[in-house]
Amino acid sequence: MFSAILIDKTESGQRVQIAKLEEAQLPEGDVTVAVEYSTLNYKDALAITGRSPVVRKFPMVPGVDLAGTVEQSGHKAWKPGDKIVLNCWGVGESHWGGLAQKARLKGDWLVPLPRNLTCRQAMVIGTAGYTASLSVDALLKQGLKPDQGEVLVTGATGGVGSFAITLLTKAGFRVAAVTGKASEAEYLKGLGAETIIERAELSQPGGRPLQKQRWAGVIDSVGSHTLANACAQTCYGGIVAACGLAQGMEFPATVAPFILRGVTLLGIESVMAPMALRLAAWDRLARDVDGAALDVIATEIGLGEAIAAASGLIEGKVRGRIVVDVNR
Repeated sequence: MFSAILIDKTESGQRVQIAKLEEAQLPEGDVTVAVEYSTLNYKDALAITGRSPVVRKFPMVPGVDLAGTVEQSGHKAWKPGDKIVLNCWGVGESHWGGLAQKARLKGDWLVPLPRNLTCRQAMVIGTAGYTASLSVDALLKQGLKPDQGEVLVTGATGGVGSFAITLLTKAGFRVAAVTGKASEAEYLKGLGAETIIERAELSQPGGRPLQKQRWAGVIDSVGSHTLANACAQTCYGGIVAACGLAQGMEFPATVAPFILRGVTLLGIESVMAPMALRLAAWDRLARDVDGAALDVIATEIGLGEAIAAASGLIEGKVRGRIVVDVNR
């Protein structure tokens, strides 16, 4: 028997509980993992609270991330005792996820735990850090250089934003961080941000299609009016990486920044990203994020606390990352 958060659908609505499950109930897969740590991501919080139809079939164990040790393997790349990390691939949506003490997965989804990271550290990073790293890699592949100017990071106190600031600073960029929490300015500066931007400057509707040129690049995890205004403020030839939708999925913008200033808008897709991109992203994270930064970003909770914590995450009350010790 093992413990897991289980989401089920009933006639009266969604039910979420800590359940005791048997290993025989695990879904199909060729690798069984003893999970050590998972995380609570925005998507997990949506699934747990039922505020968005994230879960595609029931019952479901949420948790798009996990790190742990291989117990059994029918996959040639993995053997018992191997330390692994998993991000996304529909886990926690259509396949049981990481907010449990055990998981059964496809070996092709797994990434080896970087040697200089513990399972806990990998889950402090989680999909948020992995997405931030994909975004930074995308900007660099497009040729963005530190001497071109500041890079804007929206949703800066969230997981993606926090890691984006850390990675950009390590790569030599000057970073401007957007937040609606004035009290978090010192936290953001501690991560490396030089400029703090009030969220209302970018989040309001009705901004002009072309605004004062300010940013050489942007990493946006917010979407909606924030992304539209960020594009309108991006300098000639600048690059914008869009990787989230915390404000909304709509994009109320015009083509003006793209055809009059040559701005490039990149979509960052983390769920089904090919293995080469995943390995490169984790290589950057293992190289450029130190343990001290992870301690600042992380709040640790036990599995039994994750259900209650989901609402706070949705409401924007959480700074940085929530790492979940599934064994307490």
